[in-house]
This record gives sequence, structure tokens and C-alpha cells, in this order.
Amino acid sequence: MTHYGRNIRLSVYGGSHDSEIGAVMTGVPAGIHVDMEKLHSFMKRRMPGQNEFTTQRKEPDIPLFLSGIDENSCTNGRDIHIVIKNTSQRSSDYDSLKHIPRPSHADYPAMVKYGLDCNLSGGGHFSGRLTAALCAAGGIFIGELGRRGISIGAHIYSIGKIYDMKFDPLKVSFDDMSAVAAKSFPVIDDRCGNLMAEEIEKAKKEEDSIGGVIECAVTGIPAGTGEHMFEGLESRIASMVFSIPAVKGIEFGAGFECTRSYGSENNDEYRTDGSKVFVTTNNSGGICGGMATGAPVLFRVAFKPTPSIGKEQKTVNMSTMENVTIRISGRHDPCIVPRAVPVVEAAAAIAVFDSILDNSDNLEK
Repeated sequence: MTHYGRNIRLSVYGGSHDSEIGAVMTGVPAGIHVDMEKLHSFMKRRMPGQNEFTTQRKEPDIPLFLSGIDENSCTNGRDIHIVIKNTSQRSSDYDSLKHIPRPSHADYPAMVKYGLDCNLSGGGHFSGRLTAALCAAGGIFIGELGRRGISIGAHIYSIGKIYDMKFDPLKVSFDDMSAVAAKSFPVIDDRCGNLMAEEIEKAKKEEDSIGGVIECAVTGIPAGTGEHMFEGLESRIASMVFSIPAVKGIEFGAGFECTRSYGSENNDEYRTDGSKVFVTTNNSGGICGGMATGAPVLFRVAFKPTPSIGKEQKTVNMSTMENVTIRISGRHDPCIVPRAVPVVEAAAAIAVFDSILDNSDNLEK
């Protein structure tokens, strides 16, 4: 079983059509209060079957804590074991695809690595279903980071060629994040959101899918948090974000746009009001040399179109080694981006909290 983290060690287990999925975390300090009501509300934002833009698979996604949380809903220093029951499996949808890898899924490399009879129903262990466990783990830290003055929020930045506004790179606030999180379709500009919804509906009607980009902001991280090279804040956030199925890219701050600028245009100049230092721009996305600058940490994450589509696709029957064509039926999101917004927030929370734990001074904040 693989894991993530330097201070916290997080493992996720189970498959899309197993009886349960779950997460195990070690190294979580005692005394963190978990607001169960807020955690359930957070996970509900990722939950399937809530509108026409998501898979109609319905799962309650209620996390059960088998250990690590005491009767007062506080962490007790022991390993935290979270279980989420799968209640709406329909493995029969995949019977005809047992030895036929679906294009752009993990099926083919998984069959090569684990054998033709590995369980890939609904994507198996590679399914986005496991992000429910990721949200349960990250949701614990979102509350604790908030207590320390660190806020995390994300929104849909684009669907296809339709773009929302960006967060203000210097002044994004907790209120801005909360306003987006309260929406059923999490965008800043609702007019853009309506156009995005039309784009998703168009893909759905054509038995196709579409991808998009999520922008995430983290405010309040103390300057100097992070390390250089392999333990840099960017490295740790990126590593955690890339654990989310369907993520194909990440950029911080100006990202690839900075390649079109001169240094005099891209550099974030420092100023002071006599008591504190601040930047006048935030092209670095709040991170330099792997360490927080004190400005909002901003990054954008690219999600590919859902690979399960109803259109005819070419593939191979691995048992007979013949070329075949398939049409994928079942319950699938025409666009996974709306449900992935809280998943990106959870991933950021895990990475940031793990980085905060590097510094014993921050533990006492």
C-alpha cells in the first residue's frame, strides 16, 4: 500500500465496487477537534448523484471513524482509520469489459502489472470513487488549519473553452472562498457558470465528456513555511494533487504564462508599511524556493475529460489479442470537474498541514 506524507502518513484503500473504501492516517497530533457536521457538509459537495451533471450512482458517503477519534470528536494521537461504505455498486455494468481495457483508463497498464483478472470494475482502486476517502482525511485538516488562520478554497476556473474569473492573487479572502463553496455550481461569476453548465450538458447529450481546470487558493500560510528541493511546498502540494485521478497538470501563480514575460514583468517586488513586508504582485503564486512568501498560495489543476463515454471507441481484447470496438454504458460523470473542487481543497489541506508540522513553532501557534 502506498502512502503520502512526511509527518502525516496517509494511505487510501479499497475499490470502486468493493464493500468499502477507506483511509488510514498515522502521525496526526492529538487534540484536533473534528466538527462532524462541517465534515459531512464538506463531503456532500463531492457526493455523486446530486444533479444532472454528475453520475447517478447514489452514495451517502458518511465517514465512520474506527479509531483515532475520541468521544469528544477530537484526535487522540492514535492511527485514524476512516471507513466509507459503498452501497450502490453495480459491477455487472463491467462484465463485458473484463479483459477489454477502456481507452485512457488505468485498465491496460493495470492488466499488464497485475494480470488480466485484477478487479477493475468501475476503475477498481484507480477510480475517482476513492477521492471520497481523500475528502474525509483532508476535511479534518481544513477545520484545524482554519483555527490557525489558514483558509482554503477552490472554484471551477474553466470547462472546455469557457472561463470563470480568477481569484484576486493578492486579496482573495475567506468570504470569497465561502461564497463559492456555498454554490451548487462552484464558480465566481454565475454567468460563466451557466455557460459551463450548457457545455457539460452538450457533451452529455452527445454521449461524450469534457474536462476543465480548478483554481485553488490558500491564505494565511506563514512566510517561510516549506523547504527547498524535494520537500518544497510546491512539490508537496503537486504530489498530493497528482494523486487525484484524472489530474494531468498543475501550475502555480502565473504558471506557464510567465514564460511569455521578462523578469522585470514577472518578478514580485517587495514593499513594507513599516511593520510587515508584502509583495505588490503574486506571479510566484505565494511560493519561492519551495517556501511560502506570505502572499496567497494560488495554483490551478487541469482535469482531463472523463474517459468513460458512450461514443464508440477502439481498443483490444486482451484475451484474444484482437482489435475490437466498445461503447461504455453505466453511470458516469460527463464532467468530473464540479465534484473535484472539494477534492482539490482536501488535497491542499493535507499537503499544507503536513508542511506546517515540519516546524515545531507552528505546532504551538
